Amino acid sequence: MAQEYQLYIDGEWVSTGEQLEVLNKYTQETYAKVSKASETEVDQAVTAAEQAYKNNAMSPYERFEILKRVSELLVENKEALAQVITMEAGKPLKQARTEIERAALTFEVSAEEAKRIHGEGVPVEAAPGSENRMAFTIRVPVGVVGAISPFNFPMNLVAHKIGPAIASGNAVVLKPASKTPVSAIKLAELFHKAGLPKGFLNVVVGSGSTVGNQMMKDSRISLYTFTGSAEVGLKLKQETGMNKLILELGNNSPVIIDKEADVAAAAKNTAAKSFAFAGQVCISVQRLYVHEEVQEEFQQAFLEAIKDLKIGDPNDPETDVGPMIGEDEAKRAEEWIEEAEQAGAKILHGGTRKEALLHPTVLTDVTHDMKVVCEEVFAPVVTLMPFSDIKDCIEEVNQSPYGLQGGIFTQNIDTAFYAAKKVQVGGFMINDASQYRVDLMPYGGVKGSGWGKEGPKYSIEEMTEERLVVMNLNP
Repeated sequence: MAQEYQLYIDGEWVSTGEQLEVLNKYTQETYAKVSKASETEVDQAVTAAEQAYKNNAMSPYERFEILKRVSELLVENKEALAQVITMEAGKPLKQARTEIERAALTFEVSAEEAKRIHGEGVPVEAAPGSENRMAFTIRVPVGVVGAISPFNFPMNLVAHKIGPAIASGNAVVLKPASKTPVSAIKLAELFHKAGLPKGFLNVVVGSGSTVGNQMMKDSRISLYTFTGSAEVGLKLKQETGMNKLILELGNNSPVIIDKEADVAAAAKNTAAKSFAFAGQVCISVQRLYVHEEVQEEFQQAFLEAIKDLKIGDPNDPETDVGPMIGEDEAKRAEEWIEEAEQAGAKILHGGTRKEALLHPTVLTDVTHDMKVVCEEVFAPVVTLMPFSDIKDCIEEVNQSPYGLQGGIFTQNIDTAFYAAKKVQVGGFMINDASQYRVDLMPYGGVKGSGWGKEGPKYSIEEMTEERLVVMNLNP
């Protein structure tokens, strides 16, 4: 029988008259039922957050203690929470376990950063007429943070929004993805257990058209942090006026295999980082540019590495590639593959689908106007494209409207640094695939991939305001 969950508002669990069904993404059976928020519950959540921020400020050390305790509780409950992710997201169990470990680290780093927020001295006395003045800056919280999180990392990407917001003294209204809300509710349970004062975290579940739109229009929310599509990110930007934004949007990650690369290592690395969580990661490898001198060698090694991946039931601890988030998304990716094939592309591997399970697919003979190249496929689909000149290759790479992360494999330091300077992305990896991320690093894109940075230290800078304080002292 499906377990039922409630909303979390002002430190209380709230039931509503309507429920949202959460499916087991592998069996498509109902896994859980979650109360859906109406405009009333969203208003209550924002009110609770505003009152908590205004009337119950926590000291930096109190924030540290709570965040550190949540980190510890994640580790203590790793197996149970990993099962939740696997059931509601279809993420292979071993990858779900890794996500719990990463979320624990995200909260641990956020806890430490809560004690490091600081300003700086400003030498105003150096200006003529200000000899008797001293100045410094402080950083103050923005107030209420509206957080909208995606399905693909239902625990860790929520952590990247809640952790820095709490660490910097803000209160949060969180709308998790409707397909994976249970993970966020489980996190709220941990915060409740860790002693977070009421109102500082509120979780409201529902559609973007109801919950998201109301949050977007509420002037009491000072900053929005959103991970999702470029289309929705643009709408947020257009409709939230002068509010601050952190936008983590689309991408179609490029990785270059240079003629001086360690081909075997590059093939193994990119195969693993192209298809983790069925390619539903913003920085999954999508576009592989391979130097023509090593094209055949790389292609063979790449395909061999893919054959070693285990595909199927995400509850199997050995599974590497499980189902996509829904059959509709798998069908959409399949249509893009067929469309490319009809336009002349060749399928080197995969291309088959059973319900939501799309097998890892590799395409060659593609052109840059095909959706599998120029748009974000967000599926286990990779394109292989040969090149002969690194400068021309980078020009092609930069034709993309996105720029989150990319990479190059090469043993030539000059080539590596040339690419690092020229490829238009927010993060560039050398001898690693685009999907490399640790949770303390600055993470964010350029162009259509958004703006602002995640990573607790960097999000805290976004989630606080710099305030100048000037003292006029008696001579």
